[in-house]
Amino acid sequence: MSAQIIDGKQQAQILNQKTKEELQKIEKEHGFTPCLAVVLVGEDPASQVYVRNKVRTAGEIGIKSLEFVLPADTKQEDLEAKVKELSKDESVDGILVQLPLPKHLNQDAVIEKIDPLKDVDGLTEKSAGKLSLGKIGLRACTPSGSVILAKSALGDDLTGLNVVIIGRSILVGKPAALLFLEENCTVTIAHSKTKNLEEICKNADILVAAVGRPLMVKGDWVKKGACVIDVGINRVENNAVDAKSKTKLVGDVDFESAKEIAGQITPVPGGVGPMTIACLMQNTIIAAKLRRNLV
Repeated sequence: MSAQIIDGKQQAQILNQKTKEELQKIEKEHGFTPCLAVVLVGEDPASQVYVRNKVRTAGEIGIKSLEFVLPADTKQEDLEAKVKELSKDESVDGILVQLPLPKHLNQDAVIEKIDPLKDVDGLTEKSAGKLSLGKIGLRACTPSGSVILAKSALGDDLTGLNVVIIGRSILVGKPAALLFLEENCTVTIAHSKTKNLEEICKNADILVAAVGRPLMVKGDWVKKGACVIDVGINRVENNAVDAKSKTKLVGDVDFESAKEIAGQITPVPGGVGPMTIACLMQNTIIAAKLRRNLV
């Protein structure tokens, strides 16, 4: 019997509706509309799609959005100046710098120029510190979405469950570990240097794949009945006979083999991706309230 497919689009719609209701309440009670500023550097096709989806979703919810598209050869000081300008702009509540940046730019230096109160991607040192200390703040979007999807499949109480996260990046792996710890889970962070990775994965009640390697996690890595959250988005050659496109999107998990073992599993696309955008919208509302001491 195949696993239950966790519908990320449906969960994103539910969260977006809650965000829309919160926005309308803010407009009615406080007389302003939260604003999200998105900065895109270069013409990377995937990044363009992500930004377009984020701006569209903001419009559907009613969040004001500003889009700044800078040329690929933008200098470090010019990008930092734009981020500083947005940080000082009182009309802007959230700032998102679309990653990855072109290779000549220092990503960390740019992120640290974001006002922590406007850090809707949860990537600044201050945001990471608040997460590690369990204080109120802005949480990274993809890890937050992953926890919501796990809860949608298993129920709100994840206490005592074993979580294995493959990947230790500051974007997903590390913040996801802390967020699952907040849910009283027992968390293991695995990575490319982990010994006996397959055996460790088999102990997971919740297996989160965020390693950036297409189809790495096979079905026989999965504990029977486990919940599998696939964060990976990889573009690979499409070898299907009736393929309309030369490439296709796949996750870090071999979906076809894993779905025969898992209890619940996210698809790629249509799983974590929509939730990332929904959590970004929610963070914009949270940031607007934090900046005005409305929380």
